[in-house]
Amino acid sequence: MTTAPRGEPRTPFLLAAAVWTVLVAAAVAALPLALAGRLPDPMATHWGASGASDRAMPIAAAAVRPACMWVVFALVSLGLAMRRRALNRAIVRAWTAAALAWCGVFFLGLQVVTVTANLGRARWQDASPVAWWIVPVVLAAFAAGLLARALARRGPDERPPAPAPRSDIALPPGRRTVWVSSVSAPLGLWLGIAALVAAVSLAAATLAGLSPTPWATSVVLAVVGLAGLALSTVSVKVGPEGLRVSFGPLRWPSRHVPLDRIERAWVEDRRPADVGGWGFRGLPGMATIMIRGGECLVVRYTSGGQLGISVDDAATGAALLNALVSAPRP
Repeated sequence: MTTAPRGEPRTPFLLAAAVWTVLVAAAVAALPLALAGRLPDPMATHWGASGASDRAMPIAAAAVRPACMWVVFALVSLGLAMRRRALNRAIVRAWTAAALAWCGVFFLGLQVVTVTANLGRARWQDASPVAWWIVPVVLAAFAAGLLARALARRGPDERPPAPAPRSDIALPPGRRTVWVSSVSAPLGLWLGIAALVAAVSLAAATLAGLSPTPWATSVVLAVVGLAGLALSTVSVKVGPEGLRVSFGPLRWPSRHVPLDRIERAWVEDRRPADVGGWGFRGLPGMATIMIRGGECLVVRYTSGGQLGISVDDAATGAALLNALVSAPRP
């Protein structure tokens, strides 16, 4: 086991997260058990669109099940954040704390709403409607997430060193120098294929009258599948024509940026937590195409905007792009 050097924020963060996880789990489980004498058994745990309760479970199950779900979520979140000393990054701590605070308050709020709706009722069918009670729970969860995110950003921020762009690329006269690299996410590819298969199957079943599923479901699945395929693979090409970024296994659609629109290029180490997740993150002019965490080719436009692309051997691509930009052109 490795010990974090003194001054690292990882240890106090993990300690605070563990305490928060235990407190939320204990509160969620203890609330219905402490009030069991004033609750119906089984108690209502689900409400339909009409507002009436339509599902119930024993008090013990209503206490243990959400507590276990919360603990599993917290452990998975902390496990993902602990990889590669990621908790030494301020932004990783911020998003992890926000997720834990949001979900912890949400689980606890739902349990309070559920118990309150059942309190003093003889049967679970008589539980009060809870539709409007969810609004303050969600607002409180967002407030807790924002507060936790702001607090967790405090402390040192250990940014991993980025590979230095190569500067030894020469452009032989009369020859065309090209660099091509790509990166893919197999999980995204298979999820996209699965969504498209489900969309076609549902559409065929609906057309044949074998399924009452509305057409909108097939359309949504098709859109999700196409988006998953497009963002499962990214290919980058640097050459005399400029920069070309192609998406998907068929290298379509693609985007071309001519050399005269590029100011310079460099390499940065970026993680999904840095940019807000996977896929195309940000806005046009200041975006990152995040397929996998690690080194990214970052291009600055002459207009001031930036585009980051997670791609292998980004240092070579940045060096060639800089050489092409600075070379005299007819």
